[in-house]
Amino acid sequence: MTAFLASLAFVVLAEMGDKTQLLAMAFACRFRWQTVMWGVFVSTMLNHLFAVLVGNYLTELIPLDYIQIGSAVSFIAFGVWTIRGDELGDEAKKDKFSPFWTVAVTFFMAEMGDKTQLATITLAAQFHTIWPVWLGSTAGMMLADGLGILFGIVLGKKIPERAVKWFAAVLFIGFGMFGLYEYVPADFWTPAATIAGLLALAGAVGLAARYSTPPVQEQTCQPKQIEKP
Repeated sequence: MTAFLASLAFVVLAEMGDKTQLLAMAFACRFRWQTVMWGVFVSTMLNHLFAVLVGNYLTELIPLDYIQIGSAVSFIAFGVWTIRGDELGDEAKKDKFSPFWTVAVTFFMAEMGDKTQLATITLAAQFHTIWPVWLGSTAGMMLADGLGILFGIVLGKKIPERAVKWFAAVLFIGFGMFGLYEYVPADFWTPAATIAGLLALAGAVGLAARYSTPPVQEQTCQPKQIEKP
């Protein structure tokens, strides 16, 4: 249960303001929200199954202590990445298949190497389990993208993206710093190393904030009512 809840929570945070959440909003402007949700669900199930299988077997090759330290560093990187944000590129313009397959294929490709997939790999490696992480990460994606569609499209309200990004980023960085403190040997935490690490983190956050992606512009959406899923 711990692995499931942790996976759900971290993936929800990682998905807030992410490119795939922006894709959900964009597709809901063109297709029925039910079609978008089913496409997201199928692509996420397949993509995150691959991610947990990769993460689960990392412990067979790399000592667990190293993986835990790497996980902590990854969460800090996710936090900085969240501040930087994502741009919605040409993925939303692809429309070679039926609406369902357009959403499913686009989401699968956009999720490859995305921070939600990397977070799933990290969690699978940390908990060394498959099913709870897979189900939790999938549920987290559906919850985050469902909220994005609900508040961004159905209710026609603009999500306060900047506030959401910073809230998620602070939580990610906080958990990452706690993980480093817990798993890195105590003799490493000299005053010089601690100060250098904090300065590096502050610099990374500052650069991410300076070059962050502007919030998505609010737009009027008119989803298609007649389509073949």
